[in-house]
Amino acid sequence: MTMKVDGYATKSAKDKLGPHSFERRDQRPNDVVIEILYCGVCHSDIHQARNDWGGSIYPMVPGHEIIGKVVSVGKDVKSFKPGDSVGVGCMVDSCRKCSACEQGLEQYCEHGATFTYNDTDRHDKMPTYGGYSEKIVVSDKFVVKIPDGLDLKGAAPLLCAGITTWSPLRHWKVGKGSKVAVIGLGGLGHMALKLGKAMGAEMSLFTRTPGKEKDARRLGAGEVIISTDEKQMAAVSRKFDLIIDTVPNAHDLNPYMPSLKIDGTLVLVGYLGPLDPVLHTVPLILGRKAVAGSVIGGIPETQEMLDFCGEHNIVSDIEVIQIQDINEAYERMIKSDVKYRFVIDLASLKG
Repeated sequence: MTMKVDGYATKSAKDKLGPHSFERRDQRPNDVVIEILYCGVCHSDIHQARNDWGGSIYPMVPGHEIIGKVVSVGKDVKSFKPGDSVGVGCMVDSCRKCSACEQGLEQYCEHGATFTYNDTDRHDKMPTYGGYSEKIVVSDKFVVKIPDGLDLKGAAPLLCAGITTWSPLRHWKVGKGSKVAVIGLGGLGHMALKLGKAMGAEMSLFTRTPGKEKDARRLGAGEVIISTDEKQMAAVSRKFDLIIDTVPNAHDLNPYMPSLKIDGTLVLVGYLGPLDPVLHTVPLILGRKAVAGSVIGGIPETQEMLDFCGEHNIVSDIEVIQIQDINEAYERMIKSDVKYRFVIDLASLKG
């Protein structure tokens, strides 16, 4: 048994997104059926829709920053009930048995996590379809609770942009007295500033754009460093414990390495691919510095992040759009013409 669902899909790498009806699996005993209220628009949605990374499966319904309301639960579900406000992020399943999964790090599942869209269900082999749609069916173990009082629209990007920056902040034990810099002020960067500031860190922003200073300070940066200004870069030599690099394309890491303290780490969260230009190892070796990577976060970590955001009333800065405007939104995102995340109001599907 399956259920018919309306949404928006792309049929090929060169097609625009448009209305599309498709089949979702019927509810299993441990499944939650969710009516989708809002879905954030992530830059990776564009990469996947246009097959920038290869391996795209069509027709594709993107969307992995999902906020909705529980419609029904399977007989084995104990943690959720109809009417609950919930979220679904980038994953809908994993093997649940490997060492990564046993640590609550399902994103690093040794057998591969099952992603919310552009993937294949590991049980019935049906394609997975994302949040640009009216409903989704997800295992209860991959659904998270949205704290009461948190703005649902603004909470949507927490399921990707939020957890992508929260995970390295937690892993590198950021807290009061930590000195943290963020490279790039977009969907990820603005969440890194908000979360790091709330965790007690002294936050700074590296940017090439002087015009971003006012916004960066509003979001939590105590200092804004223009990365093309040699004097400003020299002034932050050996300053930072951690740098979170959110830039989504190939760029030079070398200018940032002198700004790390001994044992400091630059962690890449935005770019997938070879480094260009190459990384010089001398600053690493002479300062015991590291370049690392991090991707989203596990389910326990995601719930922890949402609870923290509930306590501190942290959500993303968003622009709400209708689903019919998604293609225009993609073009605007490519031009960085959004502060800082588009969120689709899925009620527009019915209109």
